Amino acid sequence: MTTRITSDADVAQGASWLAACEPRFAAALELTGPLPLRLAPDGFSALFNKIVSQQVSVASARAIWGRVEAAGLITPDAVRAATEDDLKAVGLSRPKVKYARALALAEIDYDALRNASDEEVIVTLTGVSGIGVWTAQVYAMFNLGRPDVFAPGDLALQEAARVLFDLPARPTAKELEELAKNWSPWRAVAARLLFTYYRVNKNREGIS
Repeated sequence: MTTRITSDADVAQGASWLAACEPRFAAALELTGPLPLRLAPDGFSALFNKIVSQQVSVASARAIWGRVEAAGLITPDAVRAATEDDLKAVGLSRPKVKYARALALAEIDYDALRNASDEEVIVTLTGVSGIGVWTAQVYAMFNLGRPDVFAPGDLALQEAARVLFDLPARPTAKELEELAKNWSPWRAVAARLLFTYYRVNKNREGIS
């Protein structure tokens, strides 16, 4: 298998493997169709964007990030040089000002991170104030293209798993992590499938 998801063909390979080993995934794929690549650039700007998006609506996150970009605050040097008022002016809360500065001062070697193990990626990123395990896992999946990383604490993944696997209740992060062991070495593709299934199923049932 691939060591990094970089193309639709990689996602399709993982989806085919999952469908072969789990009939419910095969049924879900019939409903969703081909899965999205969902691969975005990595680096400081990508992580800063994720910090901006925490605990706000998608629309608010986009508006704030637009102001961040317009102010040129998308490099570590720019954030380090900015005052607290500069960062607040683009819409960052006081905690996020702290997190932005922590990330800018962390001196992460983003090039080296591309070749680090999954565990090293998670440990490195969660060592920065404001970056939790979920953010690190999502970055590993969708910015670094890691094929076997999963985010069991994600509520959408938990709810999608509940519906797809007909579970009596939404699984806890620990329970979903245990279930997802069966989907290795393509857990990141399983995440793509569950995310897509969650959206398609909600639309099909008319849930807003």
